[in-house]
Amino acid sequence: MENSPATAPTTVIGFDYGARRIGAALGNRISASARALTVIGNGAHGPDWQRIDLLLREWRPDALLVGLPLTLDAGEQANSRGARAFAADLHARSKLPVVMVDERLSSREAATRFAERRASGVAKRKHAAALDAVAAEVIVEQWLREQATGAPHG
Repeated sequence: MENSPATAPTTVIGFDYGARRIGAALGNRISASARALTVIGNGAHGPDWQRIDLLLREWRPDALLVGLPLTLDAGEQANSRGARAFAADLHARSKLPVVMVDERLSSREAATRFAERRASGVAKRKHAAALDAVAAEVIVEQWLREQATGAPHG
């Protein structure tokens, strides 16, 4: 999804898709800010669509982002198919534009941030599931950088 500044989405929700959990984060292009929101369950019956629908109603995003897991050399990996299917379902349900965002290295960055938050007392070990929301925050920040510079990550 390529946009000029006048047509680029202002508010986005980014998702870090995983087989058991999906992290969600909110982003705003004008303030160039992102923040982790929540972690949504995912399992044998699929994502918790009620929680996702609630997030969409609450925050009213202009577009949705889904992290695309790639290998370091930009190849698809096993989780890529699940992320793409989730993105297709999100679009079908919400009718909003969905942008796939290269999430290489986002897990490492999220783990570093979460460790820093734990060390400062902001996060607790028992809240480790929040790592998925932090990963979504990193994905949103990556998209924001791409919007600001016009250059894709990688």
